[in-house]
Amino acid sequence: MKNFSAIILAAGAGTRMKSSLPKVMHTLSGKPLIKWVIDSVSSLKPDNIVVLLGHGAERVEEYLSDINVKNLKIIYQKEQLGSAHAVMQAEKFLENYSGNILVLSGDVPLIKKATLASLIKKNQKASSSVAVLAAEVANPFGYGRIVKKDGFLERIVEEKDVSIAEKQINLINSGIYCFDKNLWKALSKVKPNNAKKEYYVTDTVAILKSMDKNASLTVTKDENEVKGVNNRLELSQAESLLKDRKIKELFESGVSVIDANSVYISYDAKIGRDTVIYPGVFIDKGVVIGKNCVLKGSSYITDSKINDGSIISYSYINGAVVGKNVKIGPFSHIRPESVLRDNVKVGNFSETKKAVIAKNSKINHLSYIGDAEIGEDVNIGAGTITCNYDGVNKHKTVIGAKSFVGSNVNFVAPVKVGENVVIAAGSTVTRDVPAGKLAIARARQELKRRIIK
Repeated sequence: MKNFSAIILAAGAGTRMKSSLPKVMHTLSGKPLIKWVIDSVSSLKPDNIVVLLGHGAERVEEYLSDINVKNLKIIYQKEQLGSAHAVMQAEKFLENYSGNILVLSGDVPLIKKATLASLIKKNQKASSSVAVLAAEVANPFGYGRIVKKDGFLERIVEEKDVSIAEKQINLINSGIYCFDKNLWKALSKVKPNNAKKEYYVTDTVAILKSMDKNASLTVTKDENEVKGVNNRLELSQAESLLKDRKIKELFESGVSVIDANSVYISYDAKIGRDTVIYPGVFIDKGVVIGKNCVLKGSSYITDSKINDGSIISYSYINGAVVGKNVKIGPFSHIRPESVLRDNVKVGNFSETKKAVIAKNSKINHLSYIGDAEIGEDVNIGAGTITCNYDGVNKHKTVIGAKSFVGSNVNFVAPVKVGENVVIAAGSTVTRDVPAGKLAIARARQELKRRIIK
């Protein structure tokens, strides 16, 4: 594929979103709409990506300045005079550019890399001055219609300007084009001769043909790829389409999803074969799950890695690393910087935070383990608390391997417990405990005579 540059149109107000947020900054699966389009284009290694901003430009520009995209340029459309006028704003950057120019919208997030590559190649192979991406849809209302003559692309007519006969055409314009250097000459001839008195980029097709230039057509087989997002309903529909696309991919790779309609799985999730996902599971961004795992009942997982053979039940996991054959839940809360090594068990109503739990250790019931390091083969009794915060600073608790902690124990950090230690139930441990000792830190039980009045 020869060199090309891209122009992404993102200047629209998005009034139908009913939001103070610019339309292209609304998120789809946790990623702004504009970023979806940029990522698809970037994967093809363009020479330049020119993003046109208008309404809410400062907000979008601030976001774009924080992402690492090569050769990205930002331009502005102060007046909203139509799509052709928008593209004209990029002329000062690209007028001497000799490669192809891909034009697409910042609110069409599901467009695939392969489809864009096919459009660009079609333009180059056919020596076209413009290649248009189209789709066949059941309901073409709202879209520009593709008008053909003798089987070839003749012109594009916008919805507000279509005739009664043209309304029946179900081949629609996606708003994605690939031009050659004749783009600028064609744009200079566009006139606002339409119902909205705007300059339409669609008019360039007829103009180029009148200049004896070739116009070609590429039709995508998946109409969902070219669906724009103009309101919150369409955003929700795009979310569903993206999720369905991901679940289909998982089915094909050997993952079982018991009820696809009752789970959420982020587009970037990596899940190993023979893992089973039960209804109610929510897998957010940044999640890697190994093979032969089981995820059950209303579990939420984000920004975490879960290794082979682990079982998660009704639990919240955020920013954690979970080893092999770990059992979590039901109703566990695994917080950021928690590391659970192989064969660890964290049970009902237990919480970990910034804690490293070595292999074969158990925190079965009603415990909080924060800012801690727990050795191998340790048993943490019910109701155990690491008292890690003194009101100003956090402090660490260390418990050595093969130690046994009885129920209802408090560790007032900083404190270090050696290996093979037994901590008696009900103890409040405020000093280090050497290896091999039995620690009892509680008041002596006393019996008093009961006075009955």
